[in-house]
Amino acid sequence: MKKLSCFVLSVFFTFLAFSTQAQAINNIIPKPVSFTTTKNKAVTITPQTVIVADAPFKDQAVYLQEQVQKQLGFAPKIVPHIPKVGTYITLAASKAVNKPEMYVLETADRQISIAAQDVPGVVHGIQTLLQLLPLQKSKTVTVSAVKVTDYPRFAYRGMHLDVSRHIFPVEFIKKYIDYLAFHKFNTFHWHLTDDQGWRLQIDSYPKLNQISSYRNSTLIGHFKDTPARYDSIRYGGFYTKDQVRDIVKYAQVRGINVIPEIDIPGHSRAVIAAYPEFSTRPDTTWQVANTWGMYNRQNNVLAPNPATFKFLETVFGEVADLFPSQYIHIGGDETSKKWWKEDPKTQAFMKANNLKDEKELQTYFVKQVAGYLAKKNKRIIGWHEILEGKLDTTAIIMNWGGAKEGIAAAKLKHHVIMSPGKPLYFDAYQSKDPKDSLAIHGYNPVDAVYAFNPVPEELEKQNLGQYIMGAQGNVWTEYIGYPSKVEYMVFPRMTALSEVLWTDPKQKNYEDFKKRLKSNAIPRYNFWNSAYFKNYEQWTIDKEK
Repeated sequence: MKKLSCFVLSVFFTFLAFSTQAQAINNIIPKPVSFTTTKNKAVTITPQTVIVADAPFKDQAVYLQEQVQKQLGFAPKIVPHIPKVGTYITLAASKAVNKPEMYVLETADRQISIAAQDVPGVVHGIQTLLQLLPLQKSKTVTVSAVKVTDYPRFAYRGMHLDVSRHIFPVEFIKKYIDYLAFHKFNTFHWHLTDDQGWRLQIDSYPKLNQISSYRNSTLIGHFKDTPARYDSIRYGGFYTKDQVRDIVKYAQVRGINVIPEIDIPGHSRAVIAAYPEFSTRPDTTWQVANTWGMYNRQNNVLAPNPATFKFLETVFGEVADLFPSQYIHIGGDETSKKWWKEDPKTQAFMKANNLKDEKELQTYFVKQVAGYLAKKNKRIIGWHEILEGKLDTTAIIMNWGGAKEGIAAAKLKHHVIMSPGKPLYFDAYQSKDPKDSLAIHGYNPVDAVYAFNPVPEELEKQNLGQYIMGAQGNVWTEYIGYPSKVEYMVFPRMTALSEVLWTDPKQKNYEDFKKRLKSNAIPRYNFWNSAYFKNYEQWTIDKEK
C-alpha cells in the first residue's frame, strides 16, 4: 500500500510539473509564432546545470547566468564544451534559423537549446526561457519538453524616453533597457536634448554642459495652470561619455540598439542659452527653459549662420563617434517659423540660398545634418515634420501624427516608424479619474494600445505596407519626474505594445492577452519592484467620452 501511495504521488507531481510548464508556455508575452509540446522527456535544471555558448554569444551566456541567478537563486556555470552527464543549456549560432531576430527554443531530455543567427534572436530566446521558469528560488526546476519557433512581425520595435525635461539615473536607464529586453523590443530611443536641458557630454562645446545642462527652476503643476508657479530649484545634469558607453554596451548585450536624439533646428533653447550667437537674437541673454510648450511662444530656434552649421557638424560628429547605431535621430519637429520670419539676417540667408520660405530653410538644416552624418555612415531619423520639404528617401520618418502623415510618407517611399500620439504617447492619461497622477493631456488606455495596427488599412490595400518599419511608444517627461512614475505610465501599456509589434495580428486576442498579463507580466512587475497602473480593466477606450 505504501509503494502504491508513493507511485500515485510521483505520478501526481510529474503531471503537476508538466501542467505548470505547459501553462507557462501559453502565458508567454509577446505571444510567439508557434509553440508545441513534444513527447520528449522534460529537462530538469539544477545548480549543476551548465551553459555552453558559441563564440558570438559569450556575453549572452553571462547574461543568462545572471538572470537565472536572480530568478532561481543559483548561477549555472559557463563551460566550453557539452558535458557527458547532467543537463545543459546551449546558445547556438545556426544558419538554419533564417530570419533576423528569429530563435528556436527546444527542451528535451538533458538539453535546453536556443538557436539563432544573431544576438537579438538569442536574447529573445532567453526571454522566453526565463518565462518558462518560476519566479522563486528553486533548487530543482522541471521544464516541459517543448519547441518554440518565433520571430517578430516588425523590424523596428522601439521605446522612447525623454531625459531632457527630467533626467534619470544611469541605473534606471539600464533597468528601462531590461524592461525592453524582456518584452522583445529592439530599440531604445534616447531623447537627450530639448529646450529644458542638454543631457550629453560634448567636449568641443563645453558650455553645453556648464550652462545648457541646467535650468534655474521648474514649472510646478500643469502648464495650463494660472498663475504659473516655479520651484526656484536649480535642476539638471548630463550623462558622461563613459556612462553612455557603458549604457550602450549594456544594451548591446541585451540585443537593444540605442538611438540618440539631438533635436534641431527647433527645441534648441538650451543651446542658445549657452551660445546666443547661434540664435536669431545673438544680443539677447537666454535662459534654459523652465516651462513646457515653447512652440511659437518663446524663441528656441537655431539661426542659419556659419557658426551654427560648424556647431552642428562638430556636435553631430561627436555623437556619431560615440553611438554605434546606424541611425541618429535629429528631431526636426515643432520648428517655429516666426522667429526666422522676424530676423533680417535669416531672411537674407534664405534669399542668398534661393530658399523660397521657412519650410525650405528647415529642409536646408535637415539636409546639412544628414550630409554631416552620411560622412560617418549614419542615416537620419526625423519626426514627420521634416517632410514639409523635399528629402531623399534615405531619411526615415518617425510619425507622431495620425495615419494620414504615415500614409503620406510611405507614398513618397520613405520608411516610416509609426509613433502616433494617440495611442502611443505613454505620457497621456490611462484613466479619467481626476485623482490620477498628473499627466500632460489625452487618454490612451491599454486596450487602445493593444488594438493599434501600425500599418494603416489604406497602405495595405495599395501594397505599401512594407514601408512601415514598425512602431514606438513615447514617454515625454514634463510631468514624470522620477523612475517609479515612468514605470506607472508605461506598464502595462508597454506590455501591450510589445505584442502589437511582435505577434501576427491573426494570433492576437485581447481577452487572452489580459489572462497572460495577470499570470505572467504583473508577477514580473512585482518581481522587479516596479510600479504599474493597476486599474487597466476599469479604464477602457469606451470610457473616452
